Amino acid sequence: MTTEDTRAENTRAADTRKVAELLKDERIAVFTTITPDGTLMSRPMSMQQVEFDGDLWFFASRSSRKVAQVTANPQVNVATSGSDSWVSLTGHAVVFDDLAKKQQLWNPVVEAWFPNGPEDPDVVLLRVDAASAEYWDSPGGRLASVFSFAKAKVTGQPYSGGENETVRL
Repeated sequence: MTTEDTRAENTRAADTRKVAELLKDERIAVFTTITPDGTLMSRPMSMQQVEFDGDLWFFASRSSRKVAQVTANPQVNVATSGSDSWVSLTGHAVVFDDLAKKQQLWNPVVEAWFPNGPEDPDVVLLRVDAASAEYWDSPGGRLASVFSFAKAKVTGQPYSGGENETVRL
């Protein structure tokens, strides 16, 4: 491995850790797929609590439109919004039907949607293999953002909304 390859791998690992930090407390995401006619379709979905390593996990019904859309066109977007950060990930989703993985990720929230348990043949997982992410991080949350906005108005300097980066994962 060349020095350049090592540097790129270290950067990618640091970028993945940053995105993981921004996602760690997020539970609900907006999951966007592409319909057969090319229209974007978004819906809220619960992210499964897994340490982010470049993949996100969601439970879905095998018979749902989202599963049909992912099967036809796996390109997806997943967006989250927290009190002081926003993350938008692009990647490819795959339908994953593995009982052991479903059991590993199963929790009471999922059971509310799928009362027949992880053994139900209609229950599948969607794994999103994230290719890139754009994030906006405003440490200090809304109060710090309001302060920065007020400072920009008083000083005439452009508003700095915090850190904004696009990273490869």
